[in-house]
This record gives sequence, C-alpha cells and structure tokens, in this order.
Amino acid sequence: MEALIASYGDSSSDSESESQPPIDNRSPPATVLPPPPIDLLNPPNTLGTFDYLERNSGSRIRSFPHIEGNYALHVYIPVFIPSERKKELIQFLKKATSLVQGLHVVDIDVPLHMLLKDEEKMVQAALGREFHISLGRTVPIRVHQIDSVVAMLRQKLQFQKRYLIDFNKWEVFVNDDKTRTFLSIENTTGGLAEITEQIQAVNEVYKLHNLPEFYKDPRPHISIAWAVGDISQSLKRVVEGEMKRHINVGGLSMRSMFTCKFSNIVCKVGNKTYNICGSQGQ
Repeated sequence: MEALIASYGDSSSDSESESQPPIDNRSPPATVLPPPPIDLLNPPNTLGTFDYLERNSGSRIRSFPHIEGNYALHVYIPVFIPSERKKELIQFLKKATSLVQGLHVVDIDVPLHMLLKDEEKMVQAALGREFHISLGRTVPIRVHQIDSVVAMLRQKLQFQKRYLIDFNKWEVFVNDDKTRTFLSIENTTGGLAEITEQIQAVNEVYKLHNLPEFYKDPRPHISIAWAVGDISQSLKRVVEGEMKRHINVGGLSMRSMFTCKFSNIVCKVGNKTYNICGSQGQ
C-alpha cells in the first residue's frame, strides 16, 4: 500500500529528505569487498534486500504537493490472497514480467524481473502481503479534520455484515495524472454490491469535509504490480491474450481467481491506522 499512497501523495507530514553523513576526504578510499550472500543478508521469512530497495526507491511521484500539516487519507478493505491460489496467479505475473518491461512489486517497489529466477521469493514478495480495495480517493487532509473524518466513518460503517469477495479478472488501471500504470485483479461479481454501498458511505463523509469523492463508476480491485508512466496499451495486450487463452482452455477466467472474506474497513491517516468496523453475523 505504501507504493500506492506514495503515487497519490504523502503518507505523512514529515519531510522525505534524509541527511547524508559527511564524506571524509582525508582518508584513503577503503577496499570495496564483494557483498555477502543474499541468504546471509536476509533472515528467514523476510525480504531484507527488498526492504532496502524500498527505502531507496527514487521513482515515486506525488499527485499533490507536500504541505506541512497535511496527512494522506486512505480508506480501504484489507485483502489477503489464499495460499492455494498463489501458484496460478504467479504464472501469469511471470509471463507479464517477461513481456512488459518496468513492472515492480506493489508496496516494496522491487523490480519483478529480479525475481523471475526464484519463484518462491516472487510469490512471497508479490503475493504474500496485505492488499487493499480502496473505498475512497487517497487525499490530503488537515490535522484538525482527522478526528471528525474517523468518527463519521465509524458512525456510517460500524455495522457491516459478512460477505465474500470474488476476484475474477485481470485488469489494467492508470492513475489520474498518468504517472503510474497498475496491473490489478478486479472484483466484478460477488461482493460488488456490498463494496459499492461502502464506497457511497465513504463518499458522504468525504463530501461533508469538502474532499473529492470517488470515481463515478467505481471498479473495486487490488493492485499487484505497477510501472512508471502510462504503459496501459502494452500491458492490456498481455492481459487480453492471457484471458483469451484461459477461455479457450476453460481455465482461470471461467471461475473466480480467488475468494476472500470481508473482515474490516481501515482508515489510514499518515502513518496511523484506525479500524472503522469489523464484520458482523454469519
């Protein structure tokens, strides 16, 4: 999610600049040693090298300027991909990566081509994380608006019944200023009506705070990968070819890619998260 928020705006009001230690030109340059093995750098079940790459990514682009005292607001449904469906999904992701240059893992900003030779690590990096269905635009709010926004969201969304969300379609999206292209999995069937109602409730809260409402015809989805700029045409050709292939063999597009249970709505303001509701009933 950090990659998404970074593409739309600030994740906090803190400055992004980092100070660099001074260079001591009086000392002779040290001998550069080869890096240790990757497995030594990365503890088990971590993405240590990728965490470093995330912190040092220089390709993030703001959609609104940083202003002191502004915080990025993001309201979303958390989503986790079931383990048993990851192998199918990763096969297409590998194919897309080999055909389209510049794809990165959402959230940690690791170039996907670096993972092609290690499927296990690719699954872990690209699919083994929390994804998000956005219920509103990511927008800047002032500090004095935070309590009011959170309270109204909880009031309107506190009682939510359990339901299933079906993801059944690869799709390509481009952000408003065309600085980012996203390879996503869309929800077009089960759960769509419930998510649409939740988006309407979030819109009402945004409107009361003079914040821009969500898209007129929302298309709920989770984003798996991103690329700089508008490469939607080339990426759509790959997606369309893959979906046609599965139609011909009666495969992935004939059924849900995966299903997850709605469990919660989260509001993230800067680096702080607020639980808005939990699912109720059967």
